[in-house]
Amino acid sequence: MSGGIVVLKHFIASQAEIISGMQHVEFFHRDHFEFKYHRKKASNELSRFIDFFWETDFDDLYIQYPNGFSDALFPNIGYTYLINLGTPFVMQLDDERFEIKSDGFLPRHCNMICHHSEGNKIFGIKFKVSPVVFEKNVNFSEYKEYIFPLAYLIDRKVIAEVKKADNFLTRVEIISKYYKEVIQQHSGSLKYVDIVTEILDVCYTNNDFSLSIEELAAKYNVSSRTLQRYFEKATSISSKQALQIIRIRKAVEDLTNNPESFNYQKYGYYDYSHFHKHLKNFIGRHSINIIEPHLKLLKGVQL
Repeated sequence: MSGGIVVLKHFIASQAEIISGMQHVEFFHRDHFEFKYHRKKASNELSRFIDFFWETDFDDLYIQYPNGFSDALFPNIGYTYLINLGTPFVMQLDDERFEIKSDGFLPRHCNMICHHSEGNKIFGIKFKVSPVVFEKNVNFSEYKEYIFPLAYLIDRKVIAEVKKADNFLTRVEIISKYYKEVIQQHSGSLKYVDIVTEILDVCYTNNDFSLSIEELAAKYNVSSRTLQRYFEKATSISSKQALQIIRIRKAVEDLTNNPESFNYQKYGYYDYSHFHKHLKNFIGRHSINIIEPHLKLLKGVQL
């Protein structure tokens, strides 16, 4: 049962290196993403809005790979604030490349490849929903296709403090203090934010991704159209897209971490072909050349 998946996992990791020079693929190059990034999960009231804080730690890798390397990440919900602590770097969303010289706002529903070279150092805040919506009339459905300048979305003084700080944990403290004050000051003032963050939290915790927009809307006494508008304004994407991204990410993480015990039914997939189709769609264009031949291994695995 697990043999095909184990082979798939190791093959993807090795093929990523062969095909892309050196490309670390999310979920499959686990040691890289676990040990070559500083990472800290958000806690308490921040956790509904922020997944985690992160910072690159690549000094030894730049010696090992003097020509640089890339990190490939699959779609996610929300968005990331990128604060550039070093030299310019290249970020690729699907097939379009952007040179990031300063700081930027990155929508995360796309496939993403970050191309790193010596001198690059990045601090990031991975959001589900940004607390900036409490202070500015921001509709994130308008921020879907490109990487946008950060100045409008966060206080410049806070960014300056972050860049002056001499370590990752101090930067986390600065950002956490800033957003906690925003959340506490505006607690309960935006109904749509409370609804969206609660739905995301409950569905993730309970592995319940099958509720329709009509069922969710009825629970909160709003129309389906209104709830859809809430999601698009807060996360930039529809409720269905957001929940399905959470679902497949959680399933793939389980599959790669626990291949022997993985069961697609745990995530509400009604048969194996349903899971396989969703997995293939999730992989996306930029990684399909690496993984496509070996998705066939999964077809013979009866989970």
